[in-house]
Amino acid sequence: MVVAGRHHPPRSGGPAVKRPAAGTRRLVRDALRRDPDDRWAAVFGRIAGYSFAVAVVSGVLLLPFFRASMATVAYHGSYSKLDGAPMSQAYQSVLAISFDARGGLLIRQVHHRSADLFVAAICLRLLRVFFRGRFSGRALPGWLIWVALLPLGMLAAYTGTILPDDGLSGGSLTLITGVLQSVPVIGTHLVFWIFGGAPPGHQIIGRDYWVHILVLPALTGALLLLSFRPSPRWPRRVRPDPLLPFTCAVLVLLGAIAQINPVWLIGPYQPGGISSGAVPDWYMGFLDGGLRIMPAWELTVAGHRLALDVLIPGLVLPALFFTCLAAYPMADRRIAGGRPPHGLLPPTPADLANRTAAGVAGLTFYGLLWAAAANDQIAYHLHLDLYTVTWIFRVLVLAGPALAFLLTRVICHALAGRRRDEELHGRETGRTVRNPQGGYDEIREPAHRAAPPTADPLGPAAARQIGEGGPMPWTGRA
Repeated sequence: MVVAGRHHPPRSGGPAVKRPAAGTRRLVRDALRRDPDDRWAAVFGRIAGYSFAVAVVSGVLLLPFFRASMATVAYHGSYSKLDGAPMSQAYQSVLAISFDARGGLLIRQVHHRSADLFVAAICLRLLRVFFRGRFSGRALPGWLIWVALLPLGMLAAYTGTILPDDGLSGGSLTLITGVLQSVPVIGTHLVFWIFGGAPPGHQIIGRDYWVHILVLPALTGALLLLSFRPSPRWPRRVRPDPLLPFTCAVLVLLGAIAQINPVWLIGPYQPGGISSGAVPDWYMGFLDGGLRIMPAWELTVAGHRLALDVLIPGLVLPALFFTCLAAYPMADRRIAGGRPPHGLLPPTPADLANRTAAGVAGLTFYGLLWAAAANDQIAYHLHLDLYTVTWIFRVLVLAGPALAFLLTRVICHALAGRRRDEELHGRETGRTVRNPQGGYDEIREPAHRAAPPTADPLGPAAARQIGEGGPMPWTGRA
């Protein structure tokens, strides 16, 4: 009985409770289904765009506090351990941002995290598009744009790590110097032109500053705009994308609780010195790993010495990597098969296992180089000889991708054969029945419709039919 004038709270599962849950589900559904072709690729693309926007906003907030100068000053600030130490104005301003500016450390770490997330989202989108094969035909321009965004994002983030002028950024400058000097004929002139004299010089931070805040962001933003494809059925009412606040919240949370690049613990840059255990950001790990495990090969051609131990992993390897990545759609027909017919011959069926195996082989090659960047840490913590670990990685980098290709191809064909068998004969249930002739047959169920695990696969009518010697139910056998 309902008493008039008395308000009763809604029961669990009532309209008032279901309404927020329905709204949350609608937001998640809208976030995942903006692109009907591939919703997860669209999600990763939008995360990349939003993280780039956060990097731009946080970078603009840092601009008034940073001094892009290599002029030497004596530090007298809040960090007492470096009081009186000589350092550049760039490093001094980074310390002031971290300790003296309100919210400066949070903004600095959010800026760094957003750059890392931008590169990670691009990699995830490329992987998703690659393994689904959506990179040819009309999708080819989009594939090329995102492939070009990957090195641009890596360069933008890498030039940002050089600006603090601490010990790690100085090590990055030393690495860049060695790679540039390995270029035949023009390497030394290129180094003097970039550094404005003998490295490290007094101009590289200022020049890197303008490249980081103007050139690379402009190119990256232009490519992101080119990758945007407005839908022909554009809604009249534009709804906010729930991924935007989610991405911003995650980046702020990471900036608040996860420390990254503590420059005050490393100290200012000193030419010729680098701290032990120094490693680059994760996206540059494969280059560092290649430099660590490459043998010390040198050649002399026409009186010019070629440092192959630096030239190959520092320039040739990344050039081949990004070139193969961009040109793969043209080679996919030969790798995966399914080429158009020639004359009266029918087209060969596409073997997608080859594409999957090629992708896994590439990931194996990248992962081994990435792990090789920590060869000294692996040798230290596992109490192994450094040269033994280096030789193990040299063998694995050459043999690992081939083994990964073969193993992945075998697994893919085995799974495909299992699916074909289930489509023809049904899915195995592990249950057997006795037939009228005294033998036993396994009960199979259709592959597209699996029975509940607690349900009786035969039912009373079928069991009674078998007991009376009637025809057997469908078992998936001819």
